[in-house]
Amino acid sequence: MMKRQKSNQNGSIILVFLIVLPFLVLLAMYFMRLSLTSYQVARLDQLHSSAQLAADAGADYSVEKLTQDENWSGTGSEVQLHNDGKVKTTFQVSVSGDATAKVIAVTGRTYWPLTSSTPARKVAVYVDMRPVSSGLFSVISGAGGLFMSNSSKVVGGDVFINGEVSMSNSAQIGLSTNPVSVKVAHQICPNPADATYPRVCNSGENGQPITINNTAHIYGTVLATNQTNGSKMSNPGLVAGTVAPQALPTYDRAAQKAAVATTITASAASCSGSQTKTWAANTKITGDVSLSNSCKVTVNGNIWITGKLSLSNSSQMIVADALGSTRPNIMVDDDDGASFSNSSSMVPNATGTGFEIYTFYSRAACSPDCTTVTGTDLVNSRSVTTISLNNSGNNTNSIFYAYWSQVKVQNSGQIGAIIGQTISLTNTGTVTFGSSTGVGNTTWVVKGYRRQ
Repeated sequence: MMKRQKSNQNGSIILVFLIVLPFLVLLAMYFMRLSLTSYQVARLDQLHSSAQLAADAGADYSVEKLTQDENWSGTGSEVQLHNDGKVKTTFQVSVSGDATAKVIAVTGRTYWPLTSSTPARKVAVYVDMRPVSSGLFSVISGAGGLFMSNSSKVVGGDVFINGEVSMSNSAQIGLSTNPVSVKVAHQICPNPADATYPRVCNSGENGQPITINNTAHIYGTVLATNQTNGSKMSNPGLVAGTVAPQALPTYDRAAQKAAVATTITASAASCSGSQTKTWAANTKITGDVSLSNSCKVTVNGNIWITGKLSLSNSSQMIVADALGSTRPNIMVDDDDGASFSNSSSMVPNATGTGFEIYTFYSRAACSPDCTTVTGTDLVNSRSVTTISLNNSGNNTNSIFYAYWSQVKVQNSGQIGAIIGQTISLTNTGTVTFGSSTGVGNTTWVVKGYRRQ
């Protein structure tokens, strides 16, 4: 048998391990560092996306708030959007600009870990807004509100009420085929009134701003502060949100008084039977003016009546064609104000321009020259009827404005628009509003979007 020769080779694996092991450790550390870095990048990217979503949510919120209140200036501080116990997201909004253009600046922030006071990621977006006006209001009231009964109807114009709305019997706003916009600010507090009146009621204070009884109904988009009951409203009816009070249109009474060029007596201005008369522009009439029994007066400009104005029995006040699109303003000072009855009419000119009738009486000591009336003086004034339309005829394109008091409309007819601290519509078939009060719906739409 052959003998196997012994190997005389010698060696050690330790040297191999000493050389290879550090490389293996470095390689493992590299992959661990790469995995950790990838996780951190993915996590930070997720946090950045959350901040972006928070900023976009803040932008959407801001557009809605700005549409409800064009004077809204932002959140003031951070608003929490999400908190799952590990990550928190917030947004903060500021609004700058004026009535012609606004910029919404939104900052979205993500906090991780949750206890951190410094955001892990922050995103800023800027939204450029522009106003779009539509649906000018034909009925607008102050703190007194709108009261409708029997078969009274508001057709052909949107409605803005600073106070409250009460509807009964078969009263109606809008048509099922032609819905309108109704906004109610609930500015009727405190009750009883004090020096702070009028202010917007707090939630649960002094009921809800809209009450509808019997078969009365509103067809249109209804937005009302503190209103939760949407029954008897449709097309689409009550929508969520609040309404900021809106200042009523202003008129420069002092300027019209200062512009007076002619003064005549009430007897010289009044007419009856089939008489015709002409009133010159910038005329002051002292005393009570009466137009009756089919008489006609052509008006060439602004008129100031220190007493009351009464039109009855088919009498007419006519806007002179020479005025074109310039409305003549009729100021009436007496506590009885202006009354229009028995088919009397305010006739527009060939251009379609009507009158603006102003009554300035109030229960305040400064009446009729008050520039502001609030508190108990306004409460005591809002129910005084200073403009009355009863069985009146065609008042298309004319605007009737009871500055501190009430406009009362009875029975059917056509009216351009009405404004008053309080508006009462009763015993009316259908009142069709064909003019604007000059105050309208403003919707703010997005013009541009950019991220910083």
